[in-house]
Amino acid sequence: MLDVVTAKQTVSPTTAAGTLRLFFHDCFLHGCDASILISSNAFNTAERDSDINISLPGDAFDLIVRAKTSLELACPGIVSCADILAVATRNLVTMVGGPHYEVQLGRKDGFISNVSQVEGNYPRPTMSMSEIISIFASKGFSVQEMVALAGAHTIGFSHCKEFSNRLFNYSKTSESDPSYDPKYAEALRKLCANYIKNPDTSAFNDVVTPSKFDNMYYINLQRGMGLLASDHALAIDSRTKQYVNLYAKDQNAFFEAFAQAMKRLSVYKVKTGKKGEVRRRCDAFNHFRT
Repeated sequence: MLDVVTAKQTVSPTTAAGTLRLFFHDCFLHGCDASILISSNAFNTAERDSDINISLPGDAFDLIVRAKTSLELACPGIVSCADILAVATRNLVTMVGGPHYEVQLGRKDGFISNVSQVEGNYPRPTMSMSEIISIFASKGFSVQEMVALAGAHTIGFSHCKEFSNRLFNYSKTSESDPSYDPKYAEALRKLCANYIKNPDTSAFNDVVTPSKFDNMYYINLQRGMGLLASDHALAIDSRTKQYVNLYAKDQNAFFEAFAQAMKRLSVYKVKTGKKGEVRRRCDAFNHFRT
């Protein structure tokens, strides 16, 4: 499977960030059960087609399909899609410079994927820090673990529509959010000037080292270069800023915290035994379900 992951990342360098995001979105709803991979049909609108999941990168889905195909040829019916997603995510994080962490195996693929169950389970950039902390707490994650997991924004990108409210007509006295570094805000305004006509226009979450997994995300937050409103909030909220400052100063501390949080996330509400199945195809249940 490592060969498949390496080949995909080499051809499409944003695969690591996309797969990490896909993994997070999978685990945070029903647990790490590959429910995010299920395609909608005439009888069921799957969770991947919800408004918050619709922008999940196609390269990430493609990687899991390729890895599953490869494994099915070698050992049919043995490795679940949930395990593939968990291992591929870890391998990609390590490949782009991040920490290595152990991934337990034996997950089964879930039986449910429905758009109606998505709302309220994911943090959104426009939420208050209290709302975001509450969502993580409902899944059993501490504030420190939440800040460490937010460090995933050291790679990847966000679409202009997710932060345009901070760039244009922000207030009567300021065109853009004054908490942005002025030069950074100017560059973002130029980049996103036509985002309504071109909705796929995006910016790197970490503009300094966008393809390297490091602690630059936190350093950027201290410099007024947090892309999303929720990013900036981490740097100023009394409950989170201490961890932002720690990880900005000490990359090893960030890597250790991120690895531990990912290990916990990877076993969140996993399905075993008869509570799940090993899908033949990652985008469809083995037996017809609505």
